[in-house]
Amino acid sequence: MAGLLIHSLAEFSDLVLEALRLADAREIVEIGSEYGGMSPFLAAHCRGRGGRLTAIDPAPKHEFMEWLKISPDVRHLARTSLEAFADVDEADAWVVDGDHNWYTVYNELGHIDAISRRAGKPLLIFVHDIGWPCGQRDFYYAPERIPPEYRHAYSFDAGAVPGQAALVKGRGFRGMGQFAFAEVSGGARNGVMTAIDDFLAEALRGGRELGFAEVPAVFGLGVIFDLDASWSAPLADLLLPYHQNKLIGALEANRLRNYLRVLDLQDEAAARTGSL
Repeated sequence: MAGLLIHSLAEFSDLVLEALRLADAREIVEIGSEYGGMSPFLAAHCRGRGGRLTAIDPAPKHEFMEWLKISPDVRHLARTSLEAFADVDEADAWVVDGDHNWYTVYNELGHIDAISRRAGKPLLIFVHDIGWPCGQRDFYYAPERIPPEYRHAYSFDAGAVPGQAALVKGRGFRGMGQFAFAEVSGGARNGVMTAIDDFLAEALRGGRELGFAEVPAVFGLGVIFDLDASWSAPLADLLLPYHQNKLIGALEANRLRNYLRVLDLQDEAAARTGSL
């Protein structure tokens, strides 16, 4: 069962670290540390190049805070990303895995682009959760932080099911009080991939084409990068075999079907117990 429930960006660590090596990234900003699954990999990479990891997370888990105690070289900004950007002057690479909704991600990408351009740094951004369920459906840890005009109707209890736009009561992948999903997927300003599409389209309207690769596994990884960076060609060569790979996508779809079946079985068992 554990193999079905993998969700961490750390599953991509080999690919991400090789990309960071190609780009000679030394200063890295990680948005959304949670349990700290990816943080030790990023910190070790930075240490090996005389750089530093900055982790942005207003409420990371206990495991990350314990790791932080033995990692005094890691800078932790205990604020939301949109608040913390004021204290970040530059970075060689960015890892975005925080609040998975259009408003947050679109604005994160805009801030990252502005910071990078001021510092004269090419863009290199890794964005997690670009596939199902958050690609076209907003996810909120704290809905009250999203301005009402950008916040979709949401539920903490109903669940997302692949192939269904509307949430399903008492079924599917759901927050159980820990997070909320938009009640309906799709449409404007809804989801992480939608935010990326809008960011890339805006850059193109400004006469700037950015590179983008999509790895369709473990809820989806996107990589955004400047095509005129000195390392863009070897990075593209690294990413191309994974980009929208149909076999990887089929394996992920199968994993999700099994994942949802496990959740259904858990729900059925809970219902039987509750009826006794």
